[in-house]
Amino acid sequence: MPTGSFSHASGSLDGLSAVVTGGSRGLGLLVADELMRRGCRVTLAARDPAELDRAGALLRQRHPAGTVRTDVTDVRDQRAVAELFRRTVSAWGSVDVVIANAGIIQVAPAESVGTAGFGDAMASIFDGALHTSLESLPHLRESTAGGRLALIGSVGGLLAVPHLLPYSCAKAAVGALAEGLQEEAARDGVSVTAVHPGLMRTGSHLHAVFGGDRRREFAWFSALAGTPLISMDARRAAERIVTAVQRRRLRLVLTPAARAADKAHGLAPVLTTRLSRAAAALLPTAAGEPELSPGIDVEPAAPRTFGERLRSAGSALNDRAAHAYNERHRTTVERQWP
Repeated sequence: MPTGSFSHASGSLDGLSAVVTGGSRGLGLLVADELMRRGCRVTLAARDPAELDRAGALLRQRHPAGTVRTDVTDVRDQRAVAELFRRTVSAWGSVDVVIANAGIIQVAPAESVGTAGFGDAMASIFDGALHTSLESLPHLRESTAGGRLALIGSVGGLLAVPHLLPYSCAKAAVGALAEGLQEEAARDGVSVTAVHPGLMRTGSHLHAVFGGDRRREFAWFSALAGTPLISMDARRAAERIVTAVQRRRLRLVLTPAARAADKAHGLAPVLTTRLSRAAAALLPTAAGEPELSPGIDVEPAAPRTFGERLRSAGSALNDRAAHAYNERHRTTVERQWP
């Protein structure tokens, strides 16, 4: 391919080989579904074999004529990521599209998470994106269609979010990585798309981990992530992401709230910081259990006030998404997605 050129800048993805890390549930699974809908042969990569098996079954059910393979991979391990791409090339001859989506979410005051928690976030989110990028780029350069790489950041990486600081720090690093790679990769005909989603209804609250006052942390996070207008339908988000990758867009910020926050932070950073401080004052204090627990193990308190009932309604929408997008463990494929 000529240096610096893009083949099929906005053309069909039909027949291309795509790899999605963190592809066994939530947004990653939905992006994989959308890639298959557009004709890609998809490799799902994640750490949990059982979860991958369920994800593969869901995609085969939705796309009987499609092609999907699963690959147990820990993106924190660079050698494992290198093997992932070698196996994909061996199976399908090429790697044309890569979506680096793997990560974790910790919801707690910074002192409850501690240094080790920040390290975990950087290893899963940033190191995972870095390993995926560096190990995929040699293969993407060889793509006859012109390689496409997308790194999934977050609006939390564009401005710091209280009680999500490890996540914000790691996602900020992912955003910088994506922007830094764009020019270097373009010289070899590979496009890099930086994606910064806001809150989405994926059911991720069940796999996020919570510390401090766990019940109250779980309540606010699950409610906001499930509330319409604030959060976005995850299937729509996946469609927008795949379209951006297909069209080789450099940057995509999803949800109106995320775009507004991004612009506000750029134009008035001091005001935005003060508003963030005011929001932080409404969040739970660090008091509570010292250990972090996954949301699926946190028992929410029964709603009593109007505000608590409103939060509960938002959580219910997120719970529905969790059932649909493989965030809850299931032994069989129970139904088609909505």
